[in-house]
Amino acid sequence: MSYTEKFSLTLGRLVAAVFLSIVFTTFILLVSGAPPLHTFAILFAGGIGSAAKLVQTIAVWIPLVLCSSALLLTFAPGLWNIGIEGQIILGAIFATGFLRPFPAGASPLVLTGALIAGMIGGALWAYIAGVLRTWGRVHEIFGGLGLNFVALGLTLWLIFGPWRRPGVASMSGTEPLHPSLWLKGFKGFSLSPVSLVLALLAIFLVIYLLRSTRWGLSLKAVGQNPEAALLFGLKPNKRIVEAMALCGALAGLAGALQVVGVYHRLLPAISSNYGYTALLVTMLASFRPNLIPPICFFFAVLNVGSIQLPLQLKLDSSLSGVIQGVLVLSVFLVHGLEERWQILRRKK
Repeated sequence: MSYTEKFSLTLGRLVAAVFLSIVFTTFILLVSGAPPLHTFAILFAGGIGSAAKLVQTIAVWIPLVLCSSALLLTFAPGLWNIGIEGQIILGAIFATGFLRPFPAGASPLVLTGALIAGMIGGALWAYIAGVLRTWGRVHEIFGGLGLNFVALGLTLWLIFGPWRRPGVASMSGTEPLHPSLWLKGFKGFSLSPVSLVLALLAIFLVIYLLRSTRWGLSLKAVGQNPEAALLFGLKPNKRIVEAMALCGALAGLAGALQVVGVYHRLLPAISSNYGYTALLVTMLASFRPNLIPPICFFFAVLNVGSIQLPLQLKLDSSLSGVIQGVLVLSVFLVHGLEERWQILRRKK
């Protein structure tokens, strides 16, 4: 089967999954007494109904694309990098820690240093998970979840301890950075062009690495048959740690951008669950890079638009999470039904 045929098949599954999720969500809305068409209209108008809302959606799209692209690197060798949530947090911590000593009006190069620090933090956290996987025989799911809790605990300790705001320690986070240490946004908007460019570069970098380099091919070989990869001298353990570290670096970059480009401080919920959402995006895209940007945009629209649901319809904003989860389950259902149908055809 050619690449075009495989892509068309994946796209067909996605369309079928979207249809199933709409049917299921419509049923939930009817049971709850909400008008389905009006609810969907509010969701999408809340995400793309004006220039300001579209900018908010793109601001959510950026960390989602960074994390979803990063996960492609770990899915290639067959790794479930659940710890990406903690890697975002460590990126935010390292970026905040890097910026704290600098006074107002510091050189713009300081922001570059903060982004690099964030990438180092995320890579370090992912490297630990990779070493636990390869040398400690700790599955990356369990190691990643454990490191996520440690990262969250570290964040709370810093906010309520060494980095607490003068005279107060609260869930509002650390003292805001001076505006000179913020990424500058487009005129009239808070969205930074630097963040947008970095997100686009990330997805192109990942596509290039996976499709056009020997390293990317070796990752796929490790994922398909680790024993054969070892016999051919591809060093599976080394490749796994490298993939984890590079994935963590991109996740750490997302965390650093949350600090310098969005919240301008370290918050307890600085990751905004983008790591877990990115896992859903990557599975929904069937691990195909071409589908990552549009699916991330769709999820970003849902996240931003869901804020309007409790305001206009008295519905909980968690409905967007329900739609996202049902979408992923629908993809698996469609794929399973397709395989079942093919099995039945072969038996006839």
